[in-house]
Amino acid sequence: MTLPNALLQTFAPKGHLRASINLGNPILANKDPVSGQPFGISIDLANAFAKKLGLDLELVVFDSAGKSVEAVTKEEADFGFFAIDPLRGEGISFTAPYVLIEGAYLVKADSSIQHNEEVDASKNRVVVGKGSAYDLYLSREIKSAEIVRAPTSPTVVNVFLAEGHEVAAGVRQQLEADALKHPGLRLLPGRFMVIEQAMGVPKGRGAEVAQVLSQFVEEMKSSGFVADAMLRHHILGASVAPLA
Repeated sequence: MTLPNALLQTFAPKGHLRASINLGNPILANKDPVSGQPFGISIDLANAFAKKLGLDLELVVFDSAGKSVEAVTKEEADFGFFAIDPLRGEGISFTAPYVLIEGAYLVKADSSIQHNEEVDASKNRVVVGKGSAYDLYLSREIKSAEIVRAPTSPTVVNVFLAEGHEVAAGVRQQLEADALKHPGLRLLPGRFMVIEQAMGVPKGRGAEVAQVLSQFVEEMKSSGFVADAMLRHHILGASVAPLA
């Protein structure tokens, strides 16, 4: 991909691309326990995009979605990987989604709650990762239950257990993994939302920059790159988003 120098400068004002990486979503990014280096679908896409533009890449790594969003909104990173949300859209131009992820609820095994529709009751406290897609979505949709915010998405179940709350909300795979570590927990059937995971750039970078990134995402879906990355990283419970 050959872009005019002026457009490359708009993409990467520091002379290299800075990718905002959120380790709070295990479907997209994780940290290697031995090397400490991040790996996952978002890192694969970030490297592929930098290669396409002919630019060096710097990974700017965060432990939560909120911090990752803030970095791009404040132009402390040049692009990132986010769940599409209207509030985030005030400062970020999103591509079409590349991956669809399920959001699920987890409760204690002896909880009286059996279905997603029973969660929104005044007696319930729902734990979410602060600034996550689930936080933003449930803050709009929940009318009666109380929302409790854990520092990050990976700490949701710890807060849920330590403080004795009724429901934990998050990425289905993260909750399933936590349920295996802590006996006496179960996931509610089905899902309460589908997250559209996209790439995004600061809104101030302009429509041309956003269009180039959007074209890249469509190429990565149509070429099979995203599907291959999901297989390579053993990602289950998510799907490649349809072409825009």
